[in-house]
Amino acid sequence: MFKQMQMSYTMRSSSSQSTHNRYSAKNMAKPVNFFCLAPEARAVSVVGDFNDWHPNVHPMRRQADGSWYLQIPLTHGHHHYAFLVDGAPVLDPRAMGMARNERNERVSVIAVS
Repeated sequence: MFKQMQMSYTMRSSSSQSTHNRYSAKNMAKPVNFFCLAPEARAVSVVGDFNDWHPNVHPMRRQADGSWYLQIPLTHGHHHYAFLVDGAPVLDPRAMGMARNERNERVSVIAVS
C-alpha cells in the first residue's frame, strides 16, 4: 500500500511540475503592438531577435492616417528590434530603450513581462 501511495504522489508531483513549466509566464507569448509613423513609405516591417532579423517575416499594415501597425506575440524578456522603412533600418522613438546589437549597431529595446 505504501508503494502505491508513493507512486501516485510521484506521478502527481511530476505532472504538476510539467503543468507549472507549461503555464510559466516565461513560456507564454503576450501580444505587443508596434506602430511606426512613416506616411511616405511604400513598405515597413519589424525585424528583431524574435524573427532572426528577417525582413519578410513581420510586414506591417498601413493605416488610414499613414502610420503602420502590427501586433506580434512575444515571450517574456527583453527584445531588440528595429523598423525597416523601405529597406532602411529606423529606431522606434517610442521604444523603452536603446541597445547595441552584435554588429555594434543601435537597436530599439522592448521589455515584455
